[in-house]
Amino acid sequence: MKVYVKNKLISFGDGSAVVDETGAPAFQVKGRVFSPTRVKFVCDMAGNRLYKVRNKWLNFFVHKAYIYDAGNNKIATVKDKFFTMRSQFFVVGYQHEIKVEGKLFSATSAILRDGQPMGTLRRMFEGARTFFADSFELEADERDIPFLIALVIAIDNIVDKRTK
Repeated sequence: MKVYVKNKLISFGDGSAVVDETGAPAFQVKGRVFSPTRVKFVCDMAGNRLYKVRNKWLNFFVHKAYIYDAGNNKIATVKDKFFTMRSQFFVVGYQHEIKVEGKLFSATSAILRDGQPMGTLRRMFEGARTFFADSFELEADERDIPFLIALVIAIDNIVDKRTK
């Protein structure tokens, strides 16, 4: 299954649209207007909360974001690697070892679960929109998509925090 995660150009709360290959809405990503840790909620189309994502308060060398389940239990920590020639993110504390890796300036990253490919993440370049809002294509098994959307939001939060 493919979905597209597109940060909104203008949004109170820093939300994102998630659509399927046909352009139909698939999931909702809602943010808070004033949130120093960039809290975002991944919801189904009925508005039911599936995951919560937020950044760590203070980051020095390794940036982190946390993923919580619908019951507000922390289920994973997403972190980057400080010194590397590759773009790498690691998921710690989850039921599987998950790693997202790509080349430093690459637009495509592989998502690995326990060392085996589970999906692909591509940064989409959509002309002038690229400079103002990020867009991603996520391809994976349908049952993994909701968690992987939360992972993409966590990675985007980390990259935004690291570059600002």
